[in-house]
Amino acid sequence: MINHQKSIQEFERARKSIPGGVNSPVRAYNSVGIPPVLIDHAKGARIWDIDGNEYIDFVSSWGPLILGHAKDEIVEAINKAAEKGTSFGAPTVIETQMA
Repeated sequence: MINHQKSIQEFERARKSIPGGVNSPVRAYNSVGIPPVLIDHAKGARIWDIDGNEYIDFVSSWGPLILGHAKDEIVEAINKAAEKGTSFGAPTVIETQMA
């Protein structure tokens, strides 16, 4: 049987600070009837919860992770962009390039 003790404890703690204990009603697992597992990390097509259980991620963040989690080239591009700053409150060239 899979152990979810840490996820259960953290979900209970989250319910004291976040309405429903999650940042989206879909993630609350209300229709499933069990508390949600809390994810610790991911790489490629696999995710691990805070209890150390490993899963194949068939959700892929509902589509945006078509290349998988933490792909080296994507992480490198994010780091390069973040080194320039993360929010300016003013227009940038990159937003036009992305559009």
